[in-house]
Formats: sequence, structure tokens, C-alpha cells
Amino acid sequence: MKKGIYSWTEENNFIFLQKLKIMLDIKKTYLTDENKRPVAVQVDIKTFEKMEQLLEDYALGKLIEENDPEENLSLIEAQEYYNQLF
Repeated sequence: MKKGIYSWTEENNFIFLQKLKIMLDIKKTYLTDENKRPVAVQVDIKTFEKMEQLLEDYALGKLIEENDPEENLSLIEAQEYYNQLF
């Protein structure tokens, strides 16, 4: 894949994997039913927000990775398009 303004790079992969490594150390509480079988997991809000951000980053990275560089707008084209929205 060509490296461009909107391309997903090896550096992005490294950063994502570092964040994922940190997230694997999740402090969690298992909630069980009356037979002591796990039925849910509880995490604090800060951890949940980090998990959300990680998933959003991953999804955005995948979207960028699938993007066809030929379809990218130049800066001027993007500004013109953005201005047309208002």
C-alpha cells in the first residue's frame, strides 16, 4: 500500500498493538448467576472508555487501510467539499 496522508502505516500498527497490550491487562469483575457461572463482566468507566477508543481506532485504521488512494481528495478539493456542506 502506498504511504500517504490517509494511509495506515506500520507505525500505526505498532501503536495499536501497544494500546492493545495495555488493554489486555483489564481490571474486571465477573458477575455470576446462582450456580456460580459467569454471566457478565463489569469494568470501571475509565477502562470502558479506553476500550471504546481502541475499537474506534482499530475500525478507523481498517477503513483507511481499505481506502483506495486514487479516490483521496486533495486538500483543496476536501476544503471545497467541506464548504459545500454548509
